[in-house]
Amino acid sequence: MAESEFNEHFFSQFLDDYFAEADEHLRSVRRHLLEFEDSLNAGHRIQDRTLNELFRSFHTLKGISAMANVSAAETLAHFMEGYLRMLRDGQSSLSVNGLSILIDSTKKIEEIVLARRNDTEVPDIEREVERLEGLTSQPGIQAKRDEPADRPKEFSSGLARYRFIFTPTPELAAREINVNAVRSKLESLGTIEESKPVVQEGGRITFEFVVSTGLTEIDLEDWAADGITHEKLISENTAGADPADVSQAARAGVFGPSNVVRVDLARLDELMLLVGELVISRARLDERVRKAAALLPTDEERDLQEINQTIEKQLRDLRDGVMRVRMVPIGEVFERMQFVARDLARESGKLVKLEIGGENTEIDKLLVERMLDPLLHLVRNAISHGIESPVEREAAGKPKVGVVRLNAFAEGDSVIIEISDDGKGIDASEVLEKAERRGIETPIVLDSTALLAILCTPGFSTKAEADKASGRGVGMDVVWRATDDLGGTILMETEAGQGTSFKIQLPLTLAIANALIVSVDGERFAVPQSNVREVISVESESVTRFENNEIIEYHGEPLPLIRLARLFNLTERSDDDAFHAFVVENGKHPIGIAVDRVLGQREIVIRSINDPLGRVAGISGATELGDGRAVLILDVADIARSVR
Repeated sequence: MAESEFNEHFFSQFLDDYFAEADEHLRSVRRHLLEFEDSLNAGHRIQDRTLNELFRSFHTLKGISAMANVSAAETLAHFMEGYLRMLRDGQSSLSVNGLSILIDSTKKIEEIVLARRNDTEVPDIEREVERLEGLTSQPGIQAKRDEPADRPKEFSSGLARYRFIFTPTPELAAREINVNAVRSKLESLGTIEESKPVVQEGGRITFEFVVSTGLTEIDLEDWAADGITHEKLISENTAGADPADVSQAARAGVFGPSNVVRVDLARLDELMLLVGELVISRARLDERVRKAAALLPTDEERDLQEINQTIEKQLRDLRDGVMRVRMVPIGEVFERMQFVARDLARESGKLVKLEIGGENTEIDKLLVERMLDPLLHLVRNAISHGIESPVEREAAGKPKVGVVRLNAFAEGDSVIIEISDDGKGIDASEVLEKAERRGIETPIVLDSTALLAILCTPGFSTKAEADKASGRGVGMDVVWRATDDLGGTILMETEAGQGTSFKIQLPLTLAIANALIVSVDGERFAVPQSNVREVISVESESVTRFENNEIIEYHGEPLPLIRLARLFNLTERSDDDAFHAFVVENGKHPIGIAVDRVLGQREIVIRSINDPLGRVAGISGATELGDGRAVLILDVADIARSVR
């Protein structure tokens, strides 16, 4: 690789690391700012721990933004750090206005990082800088825009200061020595005061760091082999240095172990794809073992089966391990909703409390990204058109503060996300009236499932005019489509005057799943096991027919029945034959899907059908079971909707 190509590739990789670390610190900032708001509203003193964590996050954001040449984010983080230093040193106290400016400036940093990531125009920060300058305008405290950052009190003259210069090369990159590894080493020495990239002659990139440390003895002789040079900026004088300012990491030594490794999601996708191929290969092996077993002596057959079962267990453990690596807490999404709820409550003049539960529930990273917009729609709708104004709530005998709840929990191979509010609920008669006016087909019985179907009709709204947050129903088609595309289901419950609740069920991962293999007219289909409530055997005489519909009794209740053979134009079995049906959810009312036989349970690799011309109603994808034949995967939610 040519030197110029390496520099370009290296800086591109460094930017990816910058975006990942910036997101990490911004999540921490959002969480701590909300703790600030809770303390302020309750009249409590701000916890020193929270203040220090917030200060460190902005200090790091400032440093990494300078290194990545994202100057707008560096400038804002610098001013915010200055205000937090005033709070920490007791030179100012947190006010409602100060908190609002911190929150707005944090949002602006998020916009800047997103613009840099998407290579679009960076938003203007003049207004945010002016507001922050107003907070730090006390004599001797105001931050200068043309200087780096005011030095925190740790950077006292009693500490030794060094300048380090790191020059990346392809050889160092091959040894996994990059700018992040170097920065971690330097942070273990003390505190990084300044950091920035420097473009040398010929386009070569180096990174410059200024580090303040309280260590009296540092052995830096071997650092040159890692592309790092250094020089001391001031004479070492540790007298008077506060031991509290010397980090635990520094006392532990330069090469302290790190237990966190960042991995690009694309690499995990490749690894999961490889595991999927192994699952298919093992299924083929299983087919061959079954055929070969009949030709072998009993002892050899038993040994072969044991080896086959051992490989199956090891492969399942490997799959579970890769899946765990892809898992992230859903709290990443929930935390973003806090700012959304806060802004909407302020704009609408409502009093809203967002309660969060199950934030540590883990879900596939891809699902987290794909569910962000749907959850945003649901939270905005809940606050804008579910929660009443304080006056309305008081008149209805409710507390002035409305509550929106976000909760998540794992259930088998699925994760359940619940979004509920204690607002006024959805007026079913109003929805029905507007649906009829627009020519939307409406059912005879308007239960919660049918009501949700109307609300999820594209463009449907109960509002006469659109507003910033849109109406309850606007955007619901987005929620429906996103959930359906991910192989999930969505249910709704609403009660006039009491509130509305949405329940979204999603698979833990999109790549590999346990499935039932069923047979209809000699064709095999895979049914994701997370969608199946129960498998039952049905005698033909127990089926009741009326108006081209069929029902059977299920736990004392009528169960609508749909024949898979009829749905896909396959040959149906004789009416005298018994058959199997698997029971799936359809809102509050389950349905039964009739098949000829249930062949067993298998682990399948899900291959989605992305070509619109190849998509068929009731089919979500395909898989292979080891014999080389494709097996279609049923879209249970789509089939359930066809019954409705």
